[in-house]
Amino acid sequence: MIPKNILWVILVLIAAYFIGRYVYMQPRYVNGEKAPIFEATTLEEKTISLSDFEGQYILLDFWGSWCGPCLQELPELKALQQKYKDKKLVILNIAVEEKEDRWRKAVKRLGMDWEYHIFDKATSLRFFDSPIAQIYGIKQVPSKFLISPTGEIIGSNISFDAIDKLLETRL
Repeated sequence: MIPKNILWVILVLIAAYFIGRYVYMQPRYVNGEKAPIFEATTLEEKTISLSDFEGQYILLDFWGSWCGPCLQELPELKALQQKYKDKKLVILNIAVEEKEDRWRKAVKRLGMDWEYHIFDKATSLRFFDSPIAQIYGIKQVPSKFLISPTGEIIGSNISFDAIDKLLETRL
């Protein structure tokens, strides 16, 4: 039989682990903060900056072609893109990937036919060390940020339902 003191220590350590992991996995920026500006090159070799989309809502969608949950979310992302493509919503898909050719093939294979796809080269998918993911403090994918026309983050790690509700009330 395990003494009660040791059992309590084990329970506290387990709780501390899960709380610490939860805090660690949170992105660096939260609602109400100004979205950091970055520059990137799209699938079509066009250089863009986040500031190019001032005056529009922006959805930053961090994903990976290797990520099961990202692929499961794809139908919801496509539905959102179809619903708001003629309104003031820009979707920037930011792929945290090690291999550019794998990303290019995935975008075509998955039918992601909107304009802005960005390859964010990582040397370690374990640590999400790609440049844009580092700026936003991404530690897991999928991760999303909804940015207002004034550049303020209005949704951090937000669900597609919540994104849709926010956009319905604002667009």
